[in-house]
Amino acid sequence: MNITGSGIKVFSGNANKTLAEKICKELGVPLGDCEVGTFSDGEISANINETVRGYDVFLIQPTCPPVNNNLMETLILMDGFKRASAGRINAVIPYYGYARQDRKTKAREPITAKLIADLLTTAGADRVLSMDLHAGQIQGYFNIPVDHLLGVPILADYFRGVVNRETVVVSPDLGGVTRARNFANLLDLPIAIIEKRRPKANVSEVMNVIGDIEGKDVIIVDDIIDTAGTITKAAKVLKNFGALDVYACATHPILSGPAVERIENSEIEKFIVTDTVPLSEEKLIDKIEVVSVASIFAEAIMRIHKNESVSKLFD
Repeated sequence: MNITGSGIKVFSGNANKTLAEKICKELGVPLGDCEVGTFSDGEISANINETVRGYDVFLIQPTCPPVNNNLMETLILMDGFKRASAGRINAVIPYYGYARQDRKTKAREPITAKLIADLLTTAGADRVLSMDLHAGQIQGYFNIPVDHLLGVPILADYFRGVVNRETVVVSPDLGGVTRARNFANLLDLPIAIIEKRRPKANVSEVMNVIGDIEGKDVIIVDDIIDTAGTITKAAKVLKNFGALDVYACATHPILSGPAVERIENSEIEKFIVTDTVPLSEEKLIDKIEVVSVASIFAEAIMRIHKNESVSKLFD
C-alpha cells in the first residue's frame, strides 16, 4: 500500500520506534520528525519538527516499560499535536498499560485503566487503536472511538502447518477461555483449561487441568506475559498431566524481572510473541520467537484514515 501525500503523518516516541518504522514501511510513508528527550531534572521534553496542521496524525506508542516515561511521552506529544492544529490525533497504543486494574476488586482500589483513558482523551486523542486489551470493557472507558485489534490470528498463523490434529490449545486460567477458544477455532483444535488460584499479584498456584491433554502436544495461549510465573508453572503442570511438547504464545511480552530466565529453564519448547513490545537483545533467547503486527496495524491505520471499516480485518 502507498498513501504518500494523502494527508497522513505517522510519529513515534521512544517506546517502540522499530515497530513504528515497520508500520511506516508498510504504509509507504516516512516516520514523522520529532525528538523526545529529557531535561536535566528528568522531565520529558518534546519537539515536533514538521507541520501537522490539518493532518491526520497517528502516534505509535505502546505504554510498555518504562511505563510512566512512555505514557508521559504519549500525553506530551499529543498535547503538542493538538496545539499545532492537527486535524485528527489517533493514539496507536499496541500495548495498553495500566489495564490490569480495570475494576474495583477491594475497598479503596483505583481503576487505572479508566484513569489512563481520561488522560489520553484530555491530552487530545480523537481516536484510539490498540491490540488485545487486557479487559475488553476498557473500550467503554473512552468517549471517543476505540478500534480493538486481535493478536490471536497472527499467533495462530505461526502454528499453521506446525500443529497436528492431536494438539490441544490450553487457557492458563478461566479468564482466558474465550481467547483460547478463538485461537483453537482458527486451527480447528480442541481446548483445555488450567484451573488455578492466585493468592496475590504476580504469584500463581496451578491446581488442575480440565480437558484431555495426555499424550498430546499443547499450546498455551495468553495475552500478557509479565514475570512468566503463571505460564512456566502451567507448562510444568501440563507435563505432569502427560502432555508431550509444550508451546506457548502471547501478544504482549513484557518479560519483567525473572521472566526470561524462567522461560529458558521451563518445559516450554518454543514461545511465540509479537512485537507490540520491543525486546532487548538479552531477552531474545532461542526459545523466544517474534512475529510482527506491523501489517495489521498498517492496514487498520489506512482504513481509519480513509474512513473505511476496520471490522473488515476480522472477516
